[in-house]
Amino acid sequence: MLESSLPDRYSETNLILFESQPLSQNPAAVYLASLESVTGRRTMHQALDVIAKLLSTNKANCFSIAWKNVRYQHTAALRSKLLEMYRPATVNKMLSALRRVLKEAWRLGQMSAEDYERASDIRNVKGETLPRGRELSYGEIAALMGSCEDDSSPAGIRDAALIAVLYGAGLRRAEVVVLNYEDYDPETGRLIIRGKRKKERTAYLDNGAFDAVNDWVLYRGSDPGPLFYPINKGGRVVRRRMTDQAVYTILQVRASKTGVKLFSPHDLRRTFVSDLLDAGADIVTVAKMAGHNQVQTTARYDRRGEEVKKKAFKLLHVPYRGKE
Repeated sequence: MLESSLPDRYSETNLILFESQPLSQNPAAVYLASLESVTGRRTMHQALDVIAKLLSTNKANCFSIAWKNVRYQHTAALRSKLLEMYRPATVNKMLSALRRVLKEAWRLGQMSAEDYERASDIRNVKGETLPRGRELSYGEIAALMGSCEDDSSPAGIRDAALIAVLYGAGLRRAEVVVLNYEDYDPETGRLIIRGKRKKERTAYLDNGAFDAVNDWVLYRGSDPGPLFYPINKGGRVVRRRMTDQAVYTILQVRASKTGVKLFSPHDLRRTFVSDLLDAGADIVTVAKMAGHNQVQTTARYDRRGEEVKKKAFKLLHVPYRGKE
């Protein structure tokens, strides 16, 4: 339960549904159903639950809030409260979810156009924040791979391949779990990736990444279906699709075994981008490899720090010979 909530004057009882509402008529449910990514649905569901609790003084979740009764005074106060609790980027993401739910309430005929426009007319938050996440060192990645190589169980083979595609191809964990055997060519290392909004891109695994994935494919077999399978506590492969949360857990276990500082699957993706830029790949190409629509997004992934700036300054030569 949240300790903080909106002032009482903004928490009218008409914001709480006292009768159940069919999901097809619930603005939050309709919005969440429109999201294609499982991870995105989970993230926005959590965000909307926080918003609902703030609006109702902890009495409702996103499915039991009467979104049709939300007005500008509620959303304006909510924005101020969120600013006290979260980073600007998080606040903006939550406000975006709120606007989308209010739009669904209008589309469902539950809000007038005027009420919708006023309630959703809340500005995004401006502000610079330090980049989240971190870049893994080569030594850390080598330690993780070494842990997998020393593990003779099926999990060791699979986990090495997982790390190979997360770092060697920069995949999001949600992209990893939807990979099928048919998406990978063990002869060429070509990998077809289905990203956000069903956009496809191609990666070409090379060197150690190619070998790691091929070792897993050799063990897995050529049966159609998910490229990566869960493995139970008995060490047996379970022929079903993995969850993205399982990918996170696998990496946490490997990190704890090797003494590597905890990291997220997305940190391997950040490292993929940073290492490519550091190796001299141009940012436009890296953006395409990462599946980013905008180069600015790729730039935010760069974790190379001050050393890269120092090297860049040394590339310039000022033609000053000094006083004789």
